[in-house]
Amino acid sequence: MKSNGDGSVLVIAPHPDDEVLGVGGTIARFADEGRCVRVAIVTKGSPEHFDNELIEVGRREAREAHRLLGVAETLFLDLPAARLDQIPHVTLNAALLQVVEQTRPGIVFVPFRGDLHRDHQLVFDSSLVALRPTNGLVVEEIVAYETLSETNWNAARGVTAAFVPDYYVRIDEYLAKKLSGMATYASQLHDFPHERSLAAVEALARHRGATIGATAAEAFMTIRRVR
Repeated sequence: MKSNGDGSVLVIAPHPDDEVLGVGGTIARFADEGRCVRVAIVTKGSPEHFDNELIEVGRREAREAHRLLGVAETLFLDLPAARLDQIPHVTLNAALLQVVEQTRPGIVFVPFRGDLHRDHQLVFDSSLVALRPTNGLVVEEIVAYETLSETNWNAARGVTAAFVPDYYVRIDEYLAKKLSGMATYASQLHDFPHERSLAAVEALARHRGATIGATAAEAFMTIRRVR
């Protein structure tokens, strides 16, 4: 089997804004470098739990954020938000497999398995099912990203998995774009010190950058790498 090797990027986000929180600067950098970046947003709010107008606002915000970051294509899978544990696991597997087969990415970003939100955990599991090296598809890199208010709100290390990054992408020149992309998600933003605030997003990027001697960075955990 041959690796895809075309450098195309797929970001799998359980909900709108997860992709910007975790990968926004990297998306902007990769797009600027000429890579084709696609984002798959797995879930959609259902009317019984989310107002229809709010759902549409979230979609408009996602499209605008992706336009600013240079995303080539946004895919909405429309599975039920906060209820992925109520649908057959095979349904989520099949939806993600279809995306992978359709896009045939070289690099895939997935949510971290240790996140607090059950949707994130299930999307991680099904992503790995979809990314099995079968049918001639071998993805070069699978990496997990961190999501403010999800990754670090879970139980302490030893009780649940800890996010320990081993892969950093410098976003010195792209932090402003990440913040602009996040700012479009006005329906999701809060005032500092809430973690889903622009100040908190910038603080994490600065901290991750300082870890590697850069002014800003995003941090990831390697799941699988093929060379």
